[in-house]
Amino acid sequence: MFHINREEDALHFAHLVKQKEASPRELVAQAITRIEKENPALNAVIHPRFEAALKEAETRDFTGKPFGGVPILVKDMGQTLAGEPSTSGSVLLKDAISSQTSHYTQKLLDAGFIVIGQTNVPEFGFKNITDARIFGPSRNPWNPDYSPGGSSGGAGAAVAAGMVPLAGASDGGGSIRIPASFTG
Repeated sequence: MFHINREEDALHFAHLVKQKEASPRELVAQAITRIEKENPALNAVIHPRFEAALKEAETRDFTGKPFGGVPILVKDMGQTLAGEPSTSGSVLLKDAISSQTSHYTQKLLDAGFIVIGQTNVPEFGFKNITDARIFGPSRNPWNPDYSPGGSSGGAGAAVAAGMVPLAGASDGGGSIRIPASFTG
């Protein structure tokens, strides 16, 4: 039996699917279970899309996809998915829904990943800690009294907590380097 965890990477889980030792639905369901357990304390995932992800896990063709069926979270800033929220951590954009899928996110989908939600960010990514007023602060899984950094703090906290094996991030001034150093 396998479990989504912080020790195994996306390649490991993709291999399990290819070897039919795990199904995409099982991976997504385990990631959802981890998020439901860990996220209340960490506030890393702000826009879950669990039902849609489970449906994709059952209906998408992952033939020839290097990461077929592996769950992933994307950053709520620039990593958009058509029909899903796109707030960039801002109260100003609290009701914004993306009309298109970003090039980055489309490439993840093309590789076979299943987007199961979006991660918390500071407003417009302007700070190196993740504490947007719209969603509240993300917490570090090693010590919830501390920040996981930012601006990809939600992504860093989610991966460090073992919610998913991989999460989308970006880096314009330390946006993933800071969370990587804060969360290990």
